[in-house]
Amino acid sequence: MVDKPDYRTWRDIPPMPVCWYPSSLGNPTGGWRTFRPIIHMDKCIHCALCWQSCPDAAIRWVEGSPDVDYDACKGCGICAYECPVKCIEMVLEVKE
Repeated sequence: MVDKPDYRTWRDIPPMPVCWYPSSLGNPTGGWRTFRPIIHMDKCIHCALCWQSCPDAAIRWVEGSPDVDYDACKGCGICAYECPVKCIEMVLEVKE
């Protein structure tokens, strides 16, 4: 197993290419999600690693805090895995 890099903030992450299309920005994928991320803002340290690591740009930065666009989120859980303080909880999606 590969060790997880020790990035303290998003500024420590090396530059990398980002593909904006096709992604969930132009193709909503939230309808088939099984788990959804819930960000507990009382624990969040605003490091932006969730925003940086989201493969579908489903986490937006709104007024200095992360916000999940559930139409774009496919529920992969990468944001929760990368969060250094584990303030993102993946909960079972309830379809109405």
